Amino acid sequence: MKPALVIIAVCSSTFCNAQTAAVRRQATTIRSRHLSFSVNAKMQTRVASDLSGTPLMKDFSNSEYLITKYFPVKDFVLSSTQKKPLNDAAGTGTETIFQGADTAKKIDKILSVKVYDRFPDAAYFNVAYINKGPRPLTIEKWVSHQYRLIPENDSVRFWSFQGSSHSDRRDWISKITPSYSEQNYMGMNASDYGGGIPVVDLWRKDAGFAIGLTDPQPRLVSLPVDYDKYAEGPTLSLDYAYPKPTTLAPGDTLKTFETFVSVHRKDCFSTLRNYGAYMQIKGVKPADPEPEAFEPVWCAWGYERNFTVQQILGTLPKVKELGIKWVGLDDGFQQSNGDWHTNKEHFPGGDAQMKAFVDSIHAQGMKAVIWWAPLAMDPESNIFKTHPHTALIRQDGSPQFITYWNAYYMAPTDSSVRAETRDVVKLFLQDWGFDALKLDGQHMNACAPDYGRRHGISSPEQSYERMPELYKLLFETARSIKPEAVVEFCPCGDCMNFYHMPYTNQFVASDPENSWQVRLKGKVYKALMPGTAYFGDHVELTDDKKDFASQIGIGGVPGTKFTWPATGNRRVDENLLTPEKQVLFKKYLEIYNSKLLSKGIYRGDLYDIGYDYPETHCIEKDGVMYYAFYTPAFSGQLDLRGLATGKNYSVKDYFNEKDLGTVKGGDGKIKTEFKGFCLLEVSPQ
Repeated sequence: MKPALVIIAVCSSTFCNAQTAAVRRQATTIRSRHLSFSVNAKMQTRVASDLSGTPLMKDFSNSEYLITKYFPVKDFVLSSTQKKPLNDAAGTGTETIFQGADTAKKIDKILSVKVYDRFPDAAYFNVAYINKGPRPLTIEKWVSHQYRLIPENDSVRFWSFQGSSHSDRRDWISKITPSYSEQNYMGMNASDYGGGIPVVDLWRKDAGFAIGLTDPQPRLVSLPVDYDKYAEGPTLSLDYAYPKPTTLAPGDTLKTFETFVSVHRKDCFSTLRNYGAYMQIKGVKPADPEPEAFEPVWCAWGYERNFTVQQILGTLPKVKELGIKWVGLDDGFQQSNGDWHTNKEHFPGGDAQMKAFVDSIHAQGMKAVIWWAPLAMDPESNIFKTHPHTALIRQDGSPQFITYWNAYYMAPTDSSVRAETRDVVKLFLQDWGFDALKLDGQHMNACAPDYGRRHGISSPEQSYERMPELYKLLFETARSIKPEAVVEFCPCGDCMNFYHMPYTNQFVASDPENSWQVRLKGKVYKALMPGTAYFGDHVELTDDKKDFASQIGIGGVPGTKFTWPATGNRRVDENLLTPEKQVLFKKYLEIYNSKLLSKGIYRGDLYDIGYDYPETHCIEKDGVMYYAFYTPAFSGQLDLRGLATGKNYSVKDYFNEKDLGTVKGGDGKIKTEFKGFCLLEVSPQ
C-alpha cells in the first residue's frame, strides 16, 4: 500500500486555479494517494483527485465556517502551518494544523487535517473556533466541507449515496440531476423516521467525492445536497445546528465533531468500506458473525395478525421440505405493544402454550424466531398505565407518538425501560425457548429529543445520542442467555442507524419496495460490515414476488412468508405456495443451501451499481467467482471483472444449469442473452 504523504508546496494550475497568484504561491497541499487537499492563505480549501479527468471542483471555497446570531464568520487569514507525524489508534500518518483568524470578528480558527497510511484517499478533520473578542457570541450553527462539484457531460450528472431516513422509504442510492435538494438530517424526519448512516457520496463515471461524520456516537448533523437547476453543479456540506443557540464566551473554544472527506472511483462501496473500517477504531465494531444467521427463513406473517397456531404448524411440513431452517412468529401474539405476554385469542393456554408451540418447532428440527417492537407501548397497555413516566416526552410536555403503531415511544435512556427490555429478552429466549429475535419498526432507528425529567440525561438530544446503549444491552442479554442467538434488526424502510449496527448479527432488506432496494441495501451493508449476515426479507416483497435471484445473487439470505394450504381468504392466499411456486422456490433454496454465497466475499469494488450496465454484483468464494447480472432484457457481451490475468475459466449459468464455454482472465467477456437476471459461476480450470 502506498503511504500517505504530506507535501507543502506551490500548487500547479491544474490543481489550484486560485483567485490570485499570491494565494497560489502560499497554498499548502496534503496528499493521500489519489486525494489532494489544499489550503490557501485565506484558509479556503479545495479537494482534487488524480482519478478524475474533469476536476471535481473549480475553485477554493470557504468550506468551514460559523454562523452566529448576527453574522457569518468566514473570512480568515492563515497565520501558521504546522506538520507533525502521527502514530495513534488509526496507525501511522501525518497531521497538519492550520491556524488563522478573522480579525474583524475576532475569531481564531484552527483546522487539523489527518491522513493515515492505512486509510488512503481520505482525510480526517477537526475544527476549533476561539472567541478572541471582548463579548460573548451566540452561535447557531457550524458548517464543514461545503463544496460545489462539477458534473461531466453525461445524461446522469451524478449518482449518490445519501444515508438519511424518510417516511417515503426512498432509495439510498439514486441519481442526482438539476432541481434536486435534500437536507439529509440525521435526526427525526417524521414522527417515526430518522437516523441513518451519516455519509453522503456523489460520484460521476470517472470519480467520486464523499463526506461524513466520524464521531464515535450519533449526532444530530445534516448533510445537505442541493443542485439548483441554474447552478453548474451540486453543493454538499456537513452542518450542525445547535438545538438551542450556544454562547461562546470570550476566550472559550468551540470544537466541531470529527469528519472526513474522501475520493474514489466507481460507486460508494469503497467509501463505505473504508468508513466502516475507520469507525471500528472509534469503537463502532460489528458483532461476530453468527453461523445460524445465514440459514433461510420462513415467516408466518403471510397469515398476518389473524393467524392461528394450527395454520402455522400446518405449514411447517412444507417449510421443512423446502430446506428452510427458521420459523418466524410475527406480530399478533402479544396482549398489546408493550405488554408482551400472550393474548387469549391466539394462545388461550397462555405462556405454557407458547412454550409448547416453540417445542413443536424444535421437534421438527427447526429454529424459532419471535417478532418484537421494542420501545413501543400502546396507550391502553398496562405498562403505560403503571409506568407513564417511561414515555419519551416532547417539548410541549406530551408523550412522543409512534404513528405506525399508534403507540408511544419509550424513553431509551430510562432505567425502567432498560430493565423492562432485559426482562422481555429473558421471557422470549429463556422462558419460552425462542432462538432469535426479530426487532421490527422504523421507530427503532432513532428518536426525538427527550424533555422528560426522569430519564437519566442532562440534555434532550442525549436520548438520540445514547439510544445505541439500549440495543447493546438487548444484544448482550440475548447472547448471554443463548450464545448462538440471532438478533435481526429490521427498521422498516429506514436507512439503518449506523451506530446500532454493532448490536445485531443479521441485517435485513427491511420492507423493500422492490428488488432494486434488496440489491442496493445489500451492497451498502456488505461495504460497512462485511461479515454480518444480510437477510433479503420476504421474497414476496420483490418485483414479481418470487425474485430469489435478487437475494441469492448478491449474497443475501433468502426468506419467504408463503402460506399453505389455501385458506379461502383472498389476502392470505395472495402468498399461497402453489405447485408452480413450490418447484421454483425449492430450486432456489437448493441453490442457496449448496453454494451459501452469503458467506462469500462480496466484491463490491468491481462494478458501479449506477453507471455499469447491466447492473452487476460479484461474490468470490473458495476460488470461484459468482456473477449476478440484472436488467429487464439483455443481449450482448458480459464483462467478467476480477479474474486472474491469463488464467482460463469455465463459465456456467448455474440457475439454468447451462455451460457457456470458457474465458481468459484479464479480458474476460462472455456473450449471452437473458431476461431479468443471469447468474454465472466462473471456475478456474
